[in-house]
Order: sequence, then structure tokens, then C-alpha cells
Amino acid sequence: MLPADYLTPGSSSFNDFLAKQAPQLLPSARAGGTQSAADLAPHGTTIVAATFPGGVVMAGDRRATMGNVIAQRDIQKVYPADEYSCVGIAGSAGLAVEMVRLFQVELEHYEKIEGATMSTDGKANRLSTLIRGNLAMAMQGLAVVPLFAAFDLQVQTGRIFSYDVTGGRYEEQAFHTVGSGSMFARGSLKKLYREDLTERDCITVTVQALYDAADDDSATGGPDLTRRIFPVVNIVTADGYRAVSEEDVAVIADEVIGARMVRPDGPAASLT
Repeated sequence: MLPADYLTPGSSSFNDFLAKQAPQLLPSARAGGTQSAADLAPHGTTIVAATFPGGVVMAGDRRATMGNVIAQRDIQKVYPADEYSCVGIAGSAGLAVEMVRLFQVELEHYEKIEGATMSTDGKANRLSTLIRGNLAMAMQGLAVVPLFAAFDLQVQTGRIFSYDVTGGRYEEQAFHTVGSGSMFARGSLKKLYREDLTERDCITVTVQALYDAADDDSATGGPDLTRRIFPVVNIVTADGYRAVSEEDVAVIADEVIGARMVRPDGPAASLT
């Protein structure tokens, strides 16, 4: 026999329901010590996102670090949130993946309860709430700073949202980056981004940005030719979310690497 709360209509938020029924399962309920745990758990970096006419591209490198050690070489940092959005993770990998899974359930739960898909702004706000719930862990060094991208069906355009560790939400224009290599990736995007990029060109630009980040940031992993490990690239358009196949990303990455053999600093931006 299910408890009455399972049968009583209430909030469409799965996070609120879980907080009432089993609060110990929430990421924010993890007990921590008084010392920083930043070097005790794998950290993921770097995530980039850029819009193009008709959608948005999000890409992430594959390296996770633990202090000065490479903890994993092929971690996945970009995930679908629902049919029309995706989320990339930077920060404490374990907590970030757990938060993404809770966010996915949150959006699915809302759709089942309300019978409609949550608005893009609503999704961005829900993710902000989950991040705010992790503030205590962030203060101990286990911060999670995701990047959220979606195709807004109401305005028919791709949108990008960034966050800080307190849950502050900020809508970005054209492109954005997060993670330890974000400064270098953002500089690369400033040079290469154009508003009229095709879908494939936008993918190439994000791969170029990740390459530049890996060139200057040791925590960001570049294309691994020996193991054939390349960035994870996702696209969201009016047709929904889709992951770019490893084969297609490898083709673009090989082109980028081939060009870097001639020009190590990457392509030059037009002056016009």
C-alpha cells in the first residue's frame, strides 16, 4: 500500500516531492567534513556552447582530473536534459552527474504531471534551484557549475544559460564556456564565431575552441589520436536533441588537427 502522499495531487516538482519523502537521497543532503574535498573527487572541464541559425551546439572535452592526476580520459560531460535541451557539466564530476540525472527526472516528472513540456525559462530556473541546493557542498570545494542550452520553440531560436555556484542564472548571447579552460575557449570563440555559421561550421568552431583550451589548460583534454577519443558534441534544433556520432566528430577533429600541423595557433579571424 502506497503512502497517501504518493496518491495526493501536489507540486509538479519531483525535487520537492523527493525532499519531502526521502530527503536523504538529494545531492544536497550529503554530509561533509570541514576541509576542502576539491582534490579528492574527479573534476570535469571544459564545456562550450554556441548558437547558429536554427539551433545550438554544445561540446565538451573528455578529461576528468583529480588534483594533478588524470582520473578519466573518456568521461561524458554533455547530456540530454529533455527532447529540446541539453546540459554540460563542469566541476565535481560525481555530484554533477547526479544533479543532471535529477534534473532529467524533474523535467520528465513535470511533463507527466502537467501534461505539457516546461518552458525554456522554466527549465533554466529549475536547474538553478538544484544548483542552489548544492551550495553547502560547493563551499567545501565540491562545486557544480553546469551550462544549459535549449531550443526555444516559442521564439524558434537556440538559447544558452550559465550559472554560478549559488544558483545565479544568466542568459548568454551567441556563445559561452565554463570550466578551467573556459578562458582560452572563450577567446577562441570570440575569434572564430559568426552569426551565419552553418551547423557543421558551428561544430567545427566548438571543436577548435576545445583544442585551444587544451593547448593552454592542462585539465582540459585535447583530441586523443592514439585512443581515438574526441569531444562529445550535441545539437538541439526544432527537430529536437541529437548527439553527433563519434565518427562525424572524428572527421571534423582530424581536419582541425591537420590544419594545426600547418598553423599551430589555429585559423585567423577575418578583419572585416
